[in-house]
Amino acid sequence: MATPAFEEIVETFEFLDDWEDRYRHVIELGKAFPDLDAAFQVPAFKVDGCASQVWLRPMVEGKGPSARFDFQGTSDAMIVRGLIAVLHALYAGLTAAEVGQVDAPAELARLGLNEHLSSQRSNGVRAMVERIRKTAATA
Repeated sequence: MATPAFEEIVETFEFLDDWEDRYRHVIELGKAFPDLDAAFQVPAFKVDGCASQVWLRPMVEGKGPSARFDFQGTSDAMIVRGLIAVLHALYAGLTAAEVGQVDAPAELARLGLNEHLSSQRSNGVRAMVERIRKTAATA
C-alpha cells in the first residue's frame, strides 16, 4: 500500500540509474518540503535515535481508525529532510489504521535507499517510522 505521492517518487527513482542522482533527488525533496516552524522544534517532537536533529509534528484529523494522518517535520541535515519528505509521501493522508498497515521497510526498499544509507541514517529512518506508527496507533 503506497500513496500516489510515494508512487511518484518510486517512478522518478526508476529513471535515475545512478545512486548520486537519487541522493541529489532526495536532497531536492527535502529542500522543497515545507519547513517546520521553530516553535515546534521542541523536545516533545524530537525523534531520538537519529544521528542528526529531527523533529516530527503529527497532525491527526479525527479520532479512531478512520482519523486522517499527516505530519510536519524538519532536520538540520539536508539528506534527512529529504528522507522526512519521502516518509511524508509514504504516510500523509492515510487513515490511522492504514498507517499501521504500511510495510515501510519494503516500500523504502523499492527506492534502494537501504543499501546506500549509513547504519546511523537507517536507524534514524527506523526511529522516524516508529514514531509515525505510534502516533497513528494512539489516534
